[in-house]
Amino acid sequence: MDIQSLQAFVAVAEQESFSRAGDALHLTQPAVSKRIASLEEQLNQKLFDRIGRNIKLTQAGNALLPRARHLLADLKDTRRMLANLSGEIQGSLILATSHHIGLHRLPPLLKAFTQAHPQVKLDMRFQDSEQAYAGVLTGNLELAIVTLAPQPDPALVVVPVWLDQLRFVVAKDHPLSQQANLKLEDLTQHDAVLPGQQTFTRGIVSKVFKEQGLELNVTLSTNYMETIKMMVSIGLGWSLLPETLIDESLAVLKLDHQPITRPLGFLYHRERTLSNAAHQMIQLLLGLKNLKTNKV
Repeated sequence: MDIQSLQAFVAVAEQESFSRAGDALHLTQPAVSKRIASLEEQLNQKLFDRIGRNIKLTQAGNALLPRARHLLADLKDTRRMLANLSGEIQGSLILATSHHIGLHRLPPLLKAFTQAHPQVKLDMRFQDSEQAYAGVLTGNLELAIVTLAPQPDPALVVVPVWLDQLRFVVAKDHPLSQQANLKLEDLTQHDAVLPGQQTFTRGIVSKVFKEQGLELNVTLSTNYMETIKMMVSIGLGWSLLPETLIDESLAVLKLDHQPITRPLGFLYHRERTLSNAAHQMIQLLLGLKNLKTNKV
């Protein structure tokens, strides 16, 4: 099996399309089809079923996919290890982050990194934290800077850098904004606007209410904090937002409850050889962490 055919196979499996796989690999669709045909001939197995315009893995394709990903990840890892021997800080750094962290936490760090290491090509990918976790686990991402999971996978190295304090907020003309001595149960009588059910942040919030036997009344959800802020500011419900997002368009509620926080930080795969560029990015992140620790 040649590497190019394996790359084409994984791309088609992930994109479920020969044309989209070609776009991802910067190849024409016939070139991708030729590589798949060559791989199927080498293995004497059909790897994809083509039903109309739909592309689905066969049983043989499903069996090959995790092994193909593993082989390609090992190859990339070997190349990084050899490139690191030169000591040069260059090449591509595939980095994922959430929209909120990318907009409100990372700009100074990214500016410092690009100025210090102009030879590095930053491949920034804005993703939900949960998607970034999955990308690091599969080897598609070298580094992620995201909201940290309550129970991280043991295959990952996870390092907290910031602690986001979440505040209960409503529009200034919302009925809750006029009430004093609020409790969590008071909020359940009103509509909530929160991140999606599968997000780490939603899990943190849901756990707080569940521990008191309370059920959330969520009428709207989106994974983008900036969109939640807009929805709250026009009176569609209450929510919890990081302090970095709160401005004069919102009213902060004072509740008889301990602060709710979420950890933000970076993660990478424990078995992966990191590039010199990734090591430099991690040093900058650790510098932020140590700076905050010394201030406390």
